Amino acid sequence: MKTLLVCTSVSHGNTRRVAEAMAEVLDARVVAPDEVRVAELPGHDLVGFGSGVFSQRMHRDLLGFVGAVPRPSRWSTQTQTQTGRAFVFATSGLPELAFAPFTRPLVRLLEGRGFAVADTFTCRALDTWTPFRLIGGINKRRPDEDDLTAARAFARRLGNDAATAA
Repeated sequence: MKTLLVCTSVSHGNTRRVAEAMAEVLDARVVAPDEVRVAELPGHDLVGFGSGVFSQRMHRDLLGFVGAVPRPSRWSTQTQTQTGRAFVFATSGLPELAFAPFTRPLVRLLEGRGFAVADTFTCRALDTWTPFRLIGGINKRRPDEDDLTAARAFARRLGNDAATAA
């Protein structure tokens, strides 16, 4: 299975650590949005898209990259999976809210670009956003080994699901 992880990790390297843990399991390459062309995405069986969360939103560089993926033609006879399978992952200082998940806008954007989104993964991470900076940040030791183990298990499940579907 050919897999790619497109990851924006700008503050503390938290999201990159999670991406690398997933990449170990999926035998995937981890790249920043500016290191890959949109035209390369259809050549992969599974593509992960991840970033840290900033003011309850995924990073603008990642959103801009996905926004550049052409929309499927309304007249296309192909199904929603014309672009391929995808998943979303994020790290954040605060937990994702059930009634307004910060991954939802990216999932919808991907679906609108023809991806079949398999699942999402989030974990807590060091956050030094302005009010938290005063106390040295929150989640100072995260993502920790338990978070990375959970990321690997998530990736393993995605890989197993893909193998079963094939």
